[in-house]
Amino acid sequence: MRRRTSTRVVSLVAALAITGASTVATVAGPAGPAGAATTPGTTPAAAPGRVTASVTTPASLAQAALARMTQAQRVGQLFMVGTPATGLSTAAASAISTFHVGNLILTGRSYAGTTPVRYLAATADRRTTSTATAGVPLLVATDQEGGAVQVLQGSGFTRIPTALTQGTWADTTLTASAASWGLQLARAGVNLNLAPVMDTVPATLGTRNPPIGYWYREYGHTPTVVATKGSDVVRGERSAGLAVTAKHFPGLGHVTANTDTSAGVTDTVTTRTSADIAPFRAAIAAGAPVVMVSLAVYSRIDASHPAVFSPTVITGMIRGDLGFKGIVVSDDLGNAKQVAAWSPGTRAVAFIAAGGDVVLTVIASVLPTMVAAVNARATTDPVFRAKVDAAAYRVLLAKATYGLLAPRLATDGVLGPLTVSALQRWLRVTVTGTLGSTTVRALQARVGTTADGLWGPASMAALQSYLGIARDGAGTWNARTVNAGQAYLNTQL
Repeated sequence: MRRRTSTRVVSLVAALAITGASTVATVAGPAGPAGAATTPGTTPAAAPGRVTASVTTPASLAQAALARMTQAQRVGQLFMVGTPATGLSTAAASAISTFHVGNLILTGRSYAGTTPVRYLAATADRRTTSTATAGVPLLVATDQEGGAVQVLQGSGFTRIPTALTQGTWADTTLTASAASWGLQLARAGVNLNLAPVMDTVPATLGTRNPPIGYWYREYGHTPTVVATKGSDVVRGERSAGLAVTAKHFPGLGHVTANTDTSAGVTDTVTTRTSADIAPFRAAIAAGAPVVMVSLAVYSRIDASHPAVFSPTVITGMIRGDLGFKGIVVSDDLGNAKQVAAWSPGTRAVAFIAAGGDVVLTVIASVLPTMVAAVNARATTDPVFRAKVDAAAYRVLLAKATYGLLAPRLATDGVLGPLTVSALQRWLRVTVTGTLGSTTVRALQARVGTTADGLWGPASMAALQSYLGIARDGAGTWNARTVNAGQAYLNTQL
């Protein structure tokens, strides 16, 4: 609870609920992968700047990606590994290239603003080769809740107040603010926020609840308030193209210890029909494509297993009671004291066997053991292998829904019509494939320099700074900068 390439024109699939219903392939605008929030089973209106291209479905794209993957690559889609938010670690880079890991979480704190995050996301994206991930891009996640739990800070990121403060705002204000926060993340190359927190902390417990209440991470002290305000955040951030996560199911509001730092953490209050489940139901209805499962034990639901290892919680409640068809991600299984009694491999296998999809480990050192255990079990156990395949499909379906399985730009350093067209879609200007003054002015405004329509040394320096690469004194376009721009656009379109 801390807290691929193609020479074809880039075209993206419109965001829709993760049911796999039919949709149309579209060309994305700059907000990133997702469109407006919807209720499950409906197709949202395309985001501004999207243009219909051809008919397809996220389901067909996900099936095609799954079919071309080896077992090891499918297993890799079921892991999310941590890297410091300040830069891609060697261990995380190796996790993608060597262990086929398909998802990344930015951890710790970064105070340097958006620029280094853009560079990190583009650098990680370059590793999603056909050999590594079958060309499937990463979900790049972080914890951007607000208050004490805001990983990314500095220029370009609003300092977000605590959830308890957010919960006092008008619904329209909170939704609009969340849309702004979501756009900041999306433009930095982050496509998944591990927020909002949908846990309800009773006022009688308050700050004596270590994981949530102590840090004011709850939106209020009743399920009604949490459901309303948390759903505002879901809708707002999704409207900016960001995937979001309802956490920590079935709730950490009644515990008196933190699963990160303590073992034996048990909730003796929550039941399968508790009112505290309602906020998670509301977040799913608002379009949250991911649900995170708590590591606590819930003695009145399944006294024999932590929720993260419980078929009753994951398959029975999340999939059954709530009808959720999206991604179920674990809370941190790498370093949390609550699960230290289980070996890393056992943790990963138990979570997937219970019906989970993405094993999150903030520390990369346990990843090889976890991956090996899942691969070994999948090789010898057909029932478990079927669960791996089903989980990999759900991850791929979510990625297709958020536009991540579309054709991509070649990072060849050539500023040709395909790259210019992608740039224009990102800038939401008329797509001509020609770099005219209108496009130049829009790009200058986006990277923070004088928007005069004349591209020279000052514009080039501003673009290079925006992309997080060193300024080289160039007065016009060069292959190095175009290459970096193409890599960045692949995290945006």
